[in-house]
Amino acid sequence: MNTKQLITIVGPTAIGKTSLSIKLAQQFSAPILSCDSRQFYKETRIGTAVPTQDEQAQAPHFFIQDRSIFDAYNVGEFERDALKKLEELFKIHNVIIMVGGSGLYVDAVLKGLDYFPNIAPEIREQLNLELEENGIFSLQEKLKYLDPETYEYIAVDNPHRIIRALEICIGSGQAYSSFKNKPKAPRNFNSIKIGIKAEREIIYNRINSRVDIMLEEGLLEEAKSVYPHKKLNALQTVGYRELFSYFDGDFTLDFAISEIKKNTRRFAKRQMTWFKKDPETIWFDYLADSKKVIETVKKQF
Repeated sequence: MNTKQLITIVGPTAIGKTSLSIKLAQQFSAPILSCDSRQFYKETRIGTAVPTQDEQAQAPHFFIQDRSIFDAYNVGEFERDALKKLEELFKIHNVIIMVGGSGLYVDAVLKGLDYFPNIAPEIREQLNLELEENGIFSLQEKLKYLDPETYEYIAVDNPHRIIRALEICIGSGQAYSSFKNKPKAPRNFNSIKIGIKAEREIIYNRINSRVDIMLEEGLLEEAKSVYPHKKLNALQTVGYRELFSYFDGDFTLDFAISEIKKNTRRFAKRQMTWFKKDPETIWFDYLADSKKVIETVKKQF
């Protein structure tokens, strides 16, 4: 058996992944590799719930605020960078912790990306035009019709993700989902996947509480600082988009906040839909004693 162990912690937003990752990192003297596509950027600390300085000081962290919102970055580049970093770290450590709520980015590291055919750029241009003229709802409905399987788990409030799926559907004549889950190159580490779960009402209450805390910490001011660049792909995410609509005069502040909470709850639901697809994930209640998790992990070595 491979002696190199990558322990991945997944689950919906606000469930407690950061706290558990630190406890495991300290137990195994392991570094933490962040796999949260929202936490890469320096300018958006509050709205993406980046681990605090105190939390980061308790274990080495990688891929936390290591680039700018002005740097184009995608899942393919992350897969390349993450595998390179893992190769470096495994020369020193036998165990590494990976944590994050971005299912596509987790799968890219653990399994590899799927192959998709090249698509004529005109199709994306047309979809972008449709987004601008008719809004995201039109694209959502189109994806729901062309590929209901992808619609169920994709981040449907992210126009970049929707357009990517639609251009494959339209350009290839096949569902985006039909290209997924093909055999990939094997990884040179053993993968252990831990999931954290809770009842829906508990998750939703934790999300609502987290949004309130973010606002107390200065989310409004942070969103205002990046508002001039609101069209950047890195800012097409819950928490910023709603406040941009407030700055535009389309929402009241109270309504924007309620939309952040609602859309974050929807995001959490899609996260669980994605993560529950993997039968190898070992699930724990969010209140489970970390010692129990550690004992289970050790048995997988």
